[in-house]
Amino acid sequence: MPEVTVQRTADLVHKLFEILIQHPEGLRARDALAALQAQVSLTEHEKGRYPSGALRFDKIVRFATIDYVKAGWLMKESGRWSVTDAGKEAFARHRTPEAFYRAAAKLYREWKASRIEEETPVPGEAEEATEKVAAITFEEAQEQAWDDIDRYLSAMPPYEFQKLVASLLRAMGYHVSWVAPPGKDGGIDILALPDPLGTRSPRVKVQVRRVQHPVPVSDLRSFLALLGDGDVGLFVSTSGFTRDAEEEARTQEKRKVTLLDLRALLDLWITHLDKLDEEARARFPLRPIYFLLPED
Repeated sequence: MPEVTVQRTADLVHKLFEILIQHPEGLRARDALAALQAQVSLTEHEKGRYPSGALRFDKIVRFATIDYVKAGWLMKESGRWSVTDAGKEAFARHRTPEAFYRAAAKLYREWKASRIEEETPVPGEAEEATEKVAAITFEEAQEQAWDDIDRYLSAMPPYEFQKLVASLLRAMGYHVSWVAPPGKDGGIDILALPDPLGTRSPRVKVQVRRVQHPVPVSDLRSFLALLGDGDVGLFVSTSGFTRDAEEEARTQEKRKVTLLDLRALLDLWITHLDKLDEEARARFPLRPIYFLLPED
């Protein structure tokens, strides 16, 4: 009898979707797996560990989720897992875990078949397993990198993180006229101008947050109240923003505001890396590592 049955796999991923649907902004992969583990009873096989120390349960779940990612129902980005709108609809439509699993597997097979049209050979079972293992290895490497960056920035003193954001603005061509000193700042952490004399508009007001949870819409509205007619806002949050906050920013008519999460901050840092001074690079030392991407 196989150690991992179709039914068991279907049940695990179904429970994972239940957990993730309760978190619209998604969960870090490690937190999602920990939450799932807390809600199911692991078999002796699942409790086993690989020589690397990795829990077999985690690998089983990761392997099973690949079909759901290819189906467009599960998103894995920047070390976070979240259910897409299509995934929520499919979860509601397929009444049993096994039906949900088989529907995802069917879409995965259709994705494989579509590669013929791209003149890419369709793999056999062994090649398919190898591809999935490679995808999981890449996924885990990404998550480890994001976890390391998140821990590094979380441990950084708040004032140092403000200076990090100020350094990025300078590298982007802005003149930073003020960085709030340690202590109460009235909701504005950085002021930046398009030119050193401040003769051109708009003035950029920046709020910086190093937090463990997405910024809610109420906090965004408090920030918007600090913006004048000649201002634009930049809200930086290492844990991102709730969907309500993102919608509020997107539909603003009177106030202009840009939301910058950790991924966007990192993308801008890498884009302007050559213009950052040595102090800034030392404050946030990054080194690119290149991987051959798994098949999309």
